[in-house]
Amino acid sequence: QVQLVESGGGLVQAGDSLRLSCAASGRTFSNDAMGWFRQAPGKEREFVAAIRWSSGTTYYADSVKGRFTISRDNAKNTVYLQMNSLKPEDTAIYYCAAGSRPYYASEYNFWGQGTQVTVSS
Repeated sequence: QVQLVESGGGLVQAGDSLRLSCAASGRTFSNDAMGWFRQAPGKEREFVAAIRWSSGTTYYADSVKGRFTISRDNAKNTVYLQMNSLKPEDTAIYYCAAGSRPYYASEYNFWGQGTQVTVSS
């Protein structure tokens, strides 16, 4: 059983930066992909970024490419999401997830509780 705990959300202004963290415990080889998803009010959950523990290969949604960076620290079993040049449309609850493949929420088996990110204009 994988447990995920997110931290680092908050209220910032447009153009500011935030770094989210996701601490994982009980990691297994079948859950090689770690992803970040977000869900804004009234919208569906959408993919943001993902990384593989084994290779470090990263994946990004077009909407965040060039602004967000996902990274991992294998020794700490922690994944990070560095968010720069934040925009009001980045406002959402951000979820960390563990699964086998990136991009699709259905491929993730374990989810964190979410952390709120609010970007004011």
